[in-house]
Amino acid sequence: SQASFEEDSQTQPVVGHWKTLMPSKGSREEPETGCQDAGGVDETQATEQLNVSRLRSSSVEIREKGSEFLKEELQKAQKELKLKDKECERLSKVREQLEQELEELTASLFEEAHKMVREANTKQAASEKQLKEARGKIDMLQAEVTALKTLVITSTPSSPNRELHPQLQSPSKAVFRKGHGRNKSTSSAMVSAASQNVTPEPVSRECKEVDSILFSEFQAWKESPTLDKSCSFLDRIYREDVGPCLDFTKQELSELVRVAVEQNTLTIEPVASQTLPVVKVSAEECGGPKKCALSGLPRTCKHRIMLGDSGNYYYISPSCRARITAVCNFFTYIRYIQQGLVRQDVELMYWEVMRLRREMSLAKLGFYPSEM
Repeated sequence: SQASFEEDSQTQPVVGHWKTLMPSKGSREEPETGCQDAGGVDETQATEQLNVSRLRSSSVEIREKGSEFLKEELQKAQKELKLKDKECERLSKVREQLEQELEELTASLFEEAHKMVREANTKQAASEKQLKEARGKIDMLQAEVTALKTLVITSTPSSPNRELHPQLQSPSKAVFRKGHGRNKSTSSAMVSAASQNVTPEPVSRECKEVDSILFSEFQAWKESPTLDKSCSFLDRIYREDVGPCLDFTKQELSELVRVAVEQNTLTIEPVASQTLPVVKVSAEECGGPKKCALSGLPRTCKHRIMLGDSGNYYYISPSCRARITAVCNFFTYIRYIQQGLVRQDVELMYWEVMRLRREMSLAKLGFYPSEM
């Protein structure tokens, strides 16, 4: 059989399907083919693993570089944030400082404005007071001039005015007229007062003698005039005249009045009824209260006072007004001396001060003019 097989193999031609695509199990080439396939797979796997490892290493590097870049950016952002925080803090401090300075400036401006308003009100009140006093003096002078004109016109050489020349009157008639003159009206009293002023021989003369102690105190004060009451000149006047003259029953209000007089912030003005024509009316028709705020006594108050810019008015009696006015006149005169507005001899200024002191003494004793 083997021989026949060999013959058949020699005689039969070689066919192309000798090398089959799928070799049989018994062929010798099958192991070699399997080894080759296993080697290729291993090589492919190794290549893939190498590629994977390379990819992994590159991704790790990229991550590391990315994390480093992000860290750097984060540090930069943190630094910028810190700088911005510092700048914000500095700007907030600057803003607070500006707000504080603005508040202080506003407060100082308001305070200065209020101060200017107070000073303006004080000056206005003082000007109004001086204007009222000047108008009163002008009215009095005009009345005196009118009275003098009347006396001069009615007195001629042929028919002299016996009131202007009392030496022409008989003694009994003169005594009668002298006693009757106390009940004359205001105009008649003004005429008689004017006639007494123009008489060549005054009825009475007063003698004056300078007190050496008072004059030396005034001279010492005149060298350096001040409103400080610790000096001997003003200390004596405060003790002897100003203090007693402004000592009223209402002690608290008296102290406020004294301070206002010293600071020149006191205002005296007539009540509304004083602006009406002067006629004889009852107390109810005068329109003023019936009780004095300083003495507490039931009196018809024709004037009222205001202390500074308080806006509160206190009605005062004529006697209290005379006392306050006397003290105000004294302070006004010594302020004029202090400001250098009085240009007189030292002795003349001394006697004017003594006259003002006498007015304060009379006012504190209860004497005051009828027109009060």
